[in-house]
Amino acid sequence: MNKRKSITVAVTGLNAIDNPGPGIPVIRCIKESEIFNSKIIGLAYESLEPGIFMHDLIDKTYQIPYPSAGMEVLFERIKHVNSIEKIDVIIPNFDAELYSFIKLKDRLEEIGIKTFLPTIEQFEERHKVNLNSFGDKYGIKVPASHTINSPNEFYKLPSNINFPIAVKGKYYDASIASNIEQAQQHFNKIANKWGLPIIIQEFIDGQELNVTGLGDGNGELISYVSMRKQYITDKGKAWAGVSIEDDNLKNITQNFINKTKWRGAFELEIIKKKDTNDYYLLEINPRIPAWIYLSFGVGNNIPEMLLKLCIGEKVSPSLHYKTGKMFVRYSYDMIVDIEELEQISTLGEL
Repeated sequence: MNKRKSITVAVTGLNAIDNPGPGIPVIRCIKESEIFNSKIIGLAYESLEPGIFMHDLIDKTYQIPYPSAGMEVLFERIKHVNSIEKIDVIIPNFDAELYSFIKLKDRLEEIGIKTFLPTIEQFEERHKVNLNSFGDKYGIKVPASHTINSPNEFYKLPSNINFPIAVKGKYYDASIASNIEQAQQHFNKIANKWGLPIIIQEFIDGQELNVTGLGDGNGELISYVSMRKQYITDKGKAWAGVSIEDDNLKNITQNFINKTKWRGAFELEIIKKKDTNDYYLLEINPRIPAWIYLSFGVGNNIPEMLLKLCIGEKVSPSLHYKTGKMFVRYSYDMIVDIEELEQISTLGEL
């Protein structure tokens, strides 16, 4: 058996809560690798992110500034961490931080840190606010969408948008509204959390499906896994799902990769309309999803492949996986010393 390569990987998204970040499942996939012997550096935004205290998965955690602090502050913090840990690869896992990491790509490489992320053009054009034009450009069916900046604008929506509607934040959160009063309540709640604009999307009744995968940046699909949600929380997050094979999903995914030449990880949120069986693309998430551990379970370890792409290794496409495999999430309590919380809160590292 070949000796595994030593690699130091920094990972964000350690908030393993009821609306979990992808960080912990990404780390679990990396730890399962038979290619890499990894040292994991956690990058946390808040001192109570559960992943900070999962010492069996994360070797050391450092706090980093919120994206709102600006790229220069983020870079200086990463530079400091790198001076201690000698990071080989960073895998960012939140939409809101990706812009900064994409823009910092060259500067990170100068200090020895590799990434494999979408281009800034790819990142911008797949935004929810641009979904209509994205669908037109690439020949993909999408629900009718509109952006608004005030609750009063609900009264000005086009006639082809009928209740119920989906009210979505520009980064996260989505709620279904059956009338204008509900819609305005959702608007205020989401806008207060994520800012403006708010996206109003045609509601499509059907089966929720998801695809995650990797594009090589040249139009080739490196790997993918499709799943059907089995249980959805009140926040709309999949708490259980099953891997499926669906030719339509595969064709949509390959079409997306071929036409956009997507670079890096992605998740497609798709709905199969109940009465017509048409497939509609609801969202494109420009990063690994929180259910990524299923990819290891079905034989396509996507985070492992992503690491290989980051360090410039050749990755052969892997488009076959086991179907009928389920993931089921659960929550459990960890017992930690209060001194650990004090240390991450005051020193910014643990």
